[in-house]
Amino acid sequence: MATLSFNPARIRTSSFKHSKFTSPSKPIRIPCTTFPFHSHPKLIHFRTHSVSESTQKEAPEAILQEEDDPTAELRYLDPETDPATITDWELDFCSRPILDARGKKIWELVVCDKTLSLQYNKYFPNNVINSITLKDGIVAVSDELGVPLPRNIRFFRSQMQTIITNACNELRIRPVPSKRCVSIILWLEERYETIYRRHPGFQEASKTLLALDNPFPTELPDILYGQRWAFVQLPYSAVREEVSNFEKGFCGSGLDLDLLGLEIDDNTLIPGLAVASSSAMALAAGLSGLEVCAVEADAARARLILSVGISTRYIFSTFKKTPQTTSEAEAWEAAKKACGGLHFLAIQPDLDSEDCAGFNLLLDLPFPPV
Repeated sequence: MATLSFNPARIRTSSFKHSKFTSPSKPIRIPCTTFPFHSHPKLIHFRTHSVSESTQKEAPEAILQEEDDPTAELRYLDPETDPATITDWELDFCSRPILDARGKKIWELVVCDKTLSLQYNKYFPNNVINSITLKDGIVAVSDELGVPLPRNIRFFRSQMQTIITNACNELRIRPVPSKRCVSIILWLEERYETIYRRHPGFQEASKTLLALDNPFPTELPDILYGQRWAFVQLPYSAVREEVSNFEKGFCGSGLDLDLLGLEIDDNTLIPGLAVASSSAMALAAGLSGLEVCAVEADAARARLILSVGISTRYIFSTFKKTPQTTSEAEAWEAAKKACGGLHFLAIQPDLDSEDCAGFNLLLDLPFPPV
């Protein structure tokens, strides 16, 4: 397994090396190249209700030539994908900026997997929204596409947690509240532009009923504390290697970099946070079960924020506020923004060690406008 070597020649220009999570020694400079996100080729814009065998065998390019109808419901399963391998779904169940014939907002169930090999949507009137409707909708996805019910369903709206959890529990599916629903978030943004805005009932000024939370951060659980930390950098090629290593078994979380459609040079430096702990394996294991989604350097309040799940934010560390530390934190955030929000959290037994106990690839992804 390739290791993550935090040394000046490879990934960083300076570090925080103190007895506790304290201030840095000097500012860092993190050059990054900006890059855009692109629509993934598996994003199917329009699809008829049919799920016949002949339709399922069509290539995505052919599907895009079908009837351009923004009111159509989507049923898609990649014919090259074994249905039994789709064990994790991403789900959204929410109102849309579209009015029905009664002048009421339409609700929509959207389901996909992380590779977009499965894509499904269904519209509902607003007077049938409950866990029973959602449970039946989940079963319909399985029945209509011929896939087994998943082991896990991820969702990113805290306001829908009760309904989604109840529906999943009825079906013995594990509900996973998480903002790491990258595939469905990207897909919803694409649908907003290509489907919802073109729907005859679309209302430009309509706001979502379920705004996303950004709660105040709370105290970090004892099990998640480390001893030292450092702002670091890693070339994009090495980030991909670490993600590959994670998929082979060590603690952490990755992202589908191909799905993100990143245009970035292998030598571009990706910003990250390295945390050293004498109990590195335990810390990495603890973080791997938390759906870690982002790290934020709050320069104004001289602290690091760890976001997990859908509505939990922890004060990961504080540091002495000086012009120097403020400059370094701002530089790290600017580098993260320049990289489209891509960053990482690495766990090590020591900041000088070449061993990595855990690696979490993270993304500050703007949420869809619906």
